[in-house]
Amino acid sequence: MLGPGSDRRRPTQGERGPGSPGEPMEKYQVLYQLNPGALGVNLVVEEMETKVKHVIKQVECMDDHYASQALEEISSLYLCLVMEFNELSFQEVIEDKRKAKEIIDSEWMQNVLGQVLDALEYLHHLDIIHRNLKPSNIILISSDHCKLQDLSSNVLMTDKAKWNIRAEEDPFRKSWMAPEALNFSFSHKSDIWSLGCIILDMTSCSFMDGTEAMHLRKSLRQSPGSLKAILKTMEEKQIPDVETFGNLLPLMLQIDPSDRITIKDVVHITFVSGSFKSSCVSLTLHRQMVPASITDMLLEGNVASILEVMQKFSGWPEVQLRAMKRLLKMPADQLGLPWPPELVEVVVTTMQLHDRVLDVQLCACSLLLHLLGQALVYHPEAKAPCNQAITSTLLSALRSHPEEEPLLVMVYSLLAITTTQESESLSDELQKAGLLEHILEHLNSSLESRDVCASGLGLLWALLLDGIIVNKAPLEKVPDLISQVLATYPADGEMAEASCGVFWLLSLLELAAFKVVVQEEGGSGLSLIKETYQLHRDNPEVVENVGMLLVHLASYEEILPELVSSGMKALVQEIKERFTSSLELVSYAKKVLLRLEAATSPSPPCGEAAQP
Repeated sequence: MLGPGSDRRRPTQGERGPGSPGEPMEKYQVLYQLNPGALGVNLVVEEMETKVKHVIKQVECMDDHYASQALEEISSLYLCLVMEFNELSFQEVIEDKRKAKEIIDSEWMQNVLGQVLDALEYLHHLDIIHRNLKPSNIILISSDHCKLQDLSSNVLMTDKAKWNIRAEEDPFRKSWMAPEALNFSFSHKSDIWSLGCIILDMTSCSFMDGTEAMHLRKSLRQSPGSLKAILKTMEEKQIPDVETFGNLLPLMLQIDPSDRITIKDVVHITFVSGSFKSSCVSLTLHRQMVPASITDMLLEGNVASILEVMQKFSGWPEVQLRAMKRLLKMPADQLGLPWPPELVEVVVTTMQLHDRVLDVQLCACSLLLHLLGQALVYHPEAKAPCNQAITSTLLSALRSHPEEEPLLVMVYSLLAITTTQESESLSDELQKAGLLEHILEHLNSSLESRDVCASGLGLLWALLLDGIIVNKAPLEKVPDLISQVLATYPADGEMAEASCGVFWLLSLLELAAFKVVVQEEGGSGLSLIKETYQLHRDNPEVVENVGMLLVHLASYEEILPELVSSGMKALVQEIKERFTSSLELVSYAKKVLLRLEAATSPSPPCGEAAQP
């Protein structure tokens, strides 16, 4: 059905240079060049050791500025993108059918289109734009299984000098791009236009040659009315599913990107409300569900049998949900606490497989919190399970559902418990994920939510306590933010304890310590600390955090005058007298008092020795 490819395998003519056919490139041997793309040379290479073939796109940056910017996205100085090599792509399928004047098989097209939609929806869900969607970039790794490749860097796709050199010489490939993309304006809707052009070419290839198809794609940018004629011809030629495509393509090929539908709309029109079918595993949301009665019968056993069902029906989110709800209702002694490793592993795998299904994420996090909570009560000596997979999965849940408050609260709470077990190995990953910035953003935007503030503060406190946060620049914003939380929830003991704990840990950092005392909004951090102490003076945890905070603030010579002028001496004296049973608190108070008294004692006259 697909036919062998031909054009892609022919070497292109041109001068020899880096990466010319026959030339070794470290661990790769260059076999031949493909047709050049808009941004660089495409080479077919063979890995010398394994003999596995790849495609390498060599991108020549115009200057060091572009190279360093693109480095952040592609991680290479002389940009070489190594991609999977396959001789067949959608381009070969279209060209073979065009040459034979045959219609592409409807069942095959529905199947691969489902895979493309699922992949593109996943990219858009992560706020990633493909930017270079065309038939040659959808490769076939088997007769009915395809993959997207050759995603383009944002920096390189706005390099106008390189674009003008390459793209203007290659109008055929440029014809797949949306009208706004020609002016270097890319969005999710740009991918929708390109996908619409691909679908149009696949449905019309039996009666339109390549040149006609190219001119049609280009004409649609100025005159969308030309689509009506081709849709009418498709109807006359009895192209399969012409009614669905007739409804879909006009919505995808709107000149104004704001008028185009989203990828979710495309999925809905084709696979939900339409009659299309796909073998794509991730489209399980749209397939027939396992009846609840059968699921309940399968889940009647113990933990081991439930886990077996979850593994056998891993692709069915409804089965995973019912299984996890069943586990949530099981008595603690049946769960095998502190926690059976295989249970945690299966729950994490379920979250990974169904990362876009909010109900699965919520239920999985509830189950993990239930397991950890029960275990910490009955087995306080147990170490919380922690590994790269758990942390990565929880961070992925945050990215996938950034505005879902219940999930946000649970993920923050889970990270506070699990990441502190292996702080050193996880600090880089947490920093790269921008976790600190994420916490600060949501604390700032969700001050009215007590749960978000409490879980965010708790996680921030845990990360600081274990030294996980290594990117200290954003910490300068924390004192003002914590002050807002305290002002919003002055009588909340849990919030006061966490806030003073964060203040204490920030006081270990010199710049942050000054921010605690002198706030950007003009208020006094010390006055807020005094007010918090007065409200929670009977809460030992709050008082302890206040004591440790004052010890570290008093260690800075520049802050001592502020402590004296704010009347902090009376507060410290009260702590010393009220908490005589706590040797630690008394010790904190004495240290601060000594520093305050030294700061207020007159200096000895010049030349006269100070009294011991």
